[in-house]
Order: sequence, then C-alpha cells, then structure tokens
Amino acid sequence: MRNRSLLFVPGHRPERFDKALASGADGVIIDLEDAVAPPDKPAARDTVRIWLSSARPVILRINSADTPWFDDDLALCGLPGVAAVMLPKADSAATVARVMAAGAAAVLPLIESAAGLAALAGIAGAAGVQRLVFGAIDLQVDLGLRDALEDELLPFRLQLVLASRLAGIGAPIDGVSTAIDDAQTLQHDVQRARRLGFAGKLCIHPRQVATVQHGFSPSADEQAWARRVLDAAAAAGGAAVAVDGRMVDTPVLKRAETILREASDAA
Repeated sequence: MRNRSLLFVPGHRPERFDKALASGADGVIIDLEDAVAPPDKPAARDTVRIWLSSARPVILRINSADTPWFDDDLALCGLPGVAAVMLPKADSAATVARVMAAGAAAVLPLIESAAGLAALAGIAGAAGVQRLVFGAIDLQVDLGLRDALEDELLPFRLQLVLASRLAGIGAPIDGVSTAIDDAQTLQHDVQRARRLGFAGKLCIHPRQVATVQHGFSPSADEQAWARRVLDAAAAAGGAAVAVDGRMVDTPVLKRAETILREASDAA
C-alpha cells in the first residue's frame, strides 16, 4: 500500500471514522494521542476497540511510552483492523519492540525528539518498522527551536531519509502542515518533501488530501519523460544515448522505471 497521504481522525469522534476512510487518503490514522484530551482517553480507547474491524484497516496512533495510557493502548495494537501502529516520541528500538510484542503488524515510529534522532539507526532497523515519520512540531519544542524554517529543519529531515535507506525500509513520511486553508503553503511543503526523498505526508484535514495525493504522484510530464528514456534506451540496445539533451545512464534508467512504477501504483 502506498502512503502518500495519511489522514488523522480523532479517536473520540467515531462519527468521523467512516468519513475519513471515504476521503481518498491512502491511509487513515485513528489518533488516541494529541487529538484526545486526557479525561477522554479511556472512553476513546473503548470506542476504537468496538469500532475496529479487519474489513476497514487503519493505522492507530497510541500514546507515547512515557504516559500513563501507553500500557492500556498496547492492548489494542494486535486487534483485527490495526494495519500498523504509529508510535509517538519514539526514542529507542526497545520501545518499538514493546509495541511489536503487543501484537502490532507494523510500526511507524514518529521521530520528534532529540532522543529519537540520537537513536535513529536503531529505531529504523528495529523489527517491524515500516517507515519513519517526521514530527517537526514536537521536535522544535524539544530542541528549543523558534519557528524554524526549511533551512533549520533540513538536516533533521535528511537524517530520516538516510536512516531509512540504510535500514532498507520504506521512505519516510513528512509531518503535518498546520495551515488547513493555505493550499499554496501545503503545495510548497509537499514539493519540498518529495524533493528530499519522502514518500508521503501526514494530513490533519480531508481538504489536504487531494493536494498531497497529487503532489506525491508522478505528473504527466514526468511519466512522458520516463517513457522517452526507456524507449530510447531500448532502441539503443545498450549503446550510449541522450534524451532531451542529457545522457542516459543507469541511475537515470532507474529513476524512469521508478516513476512509471509509482504511476501504476497510483492508478
């Protein structure tokens, strides 16, 4: 399954669950963490437990290991319908192992602290980790950053891309864009994430889904270029060839193949 867009829905709002599933997002994250106030967490957990079904797989974001709700949330991780568990404030491979031991099918660790960055290689390489997720907002708080812009956050984003590649897991997922009604900013954020090698983005509102889906899917121009490259290479029979004034070598061929494969997956 592709992970271009993952849409959050509050765990205490079951009337929104099915609407989120119908949003067109690649995945839905039922959130027991930030979206649910502390007094409502036990009731939200019970609501989610009742609603879960293998017929409608979702991602479940549980509370972090340093909270009093973590152990009770673990009881949901292996239930039918939980396709993956999103682990907030992931800071060690040992915490990932606890989630997997609770029956999780896969884990999406949120890297949003200095401790998480320091343990990144171990977390990315832990059994069951599917992709890393970048938690830019919480990371800024943890590091004491003040309204950090693209340049300030770039080193941390690239660490996730590198760690994912070295661990042989899927490319990471970018964090949320908080400006719900600012389509231009969202598009800019998506383009940046894709340039850096991210595979998708977290969404906090259904209105963001279409922009994110489109931004992480190969454009018509990209697909046309990829076909020209592969056709030219096939016609050259192994000889050197240029397309659009640029030499075609093995990395270019691989890029063209990836574009067409992504386009096929998105169809």
